[in-house]
Amino acid sequence: MALQRTHSLLLLLLLTLLGLGLVQPSYGQDRMYQRFLRQHVDPQETGGDDSYCNLMMQRRKMTTPRCKRFNSFIHEDIWSIHSICSTTSIPCKNNQMNCHEGVVKVTDCRDTGNSVAPNCRYRARARTRRVVIACEGNPAVPVHFDA
Repeated sequence: MALQRTHSLLLLLLLTLLGLGLVQPSYGQDRMYQRFLRQHVDPQETGGDDSYCNLMMQRRKMTTPRCKRFNSFIHEDIWSIHSICSTTSIPCKNNQMNCHEGVVKVTDCRDTGNSVAPNCRYRARARTRRVVIACEGNPAVPVHFDA
């Protein structure tokens, strides 16, 4: 009797784990989500200066093969960023309806325009502002920084 109960519990556990696997992002969405995290999320900081942007853009691999012109780092925990995906959908710049908006702390990094990769130079602006992110999947995860 105890062996049958153990088998039943193991089967239930296996089915639960399989069920959880069914709601994970697809491979493409997971890759886009990981890219979003690399390019836009830095929860440890509260805001940055020019040296912060210069370091982070290089560290996050956005200075080769050319300097990325503009990038924003969000200084919130990942759960706060995920919660933006549960807000009402709004149109993205490409007119798709999978964008959502929220207010977060960010550092905007803008290329100075006179630097050459990989030695890119940036101007920083740290502030709290409205952002728009595209979300995909079930559960929805952020995959693109739209504005």
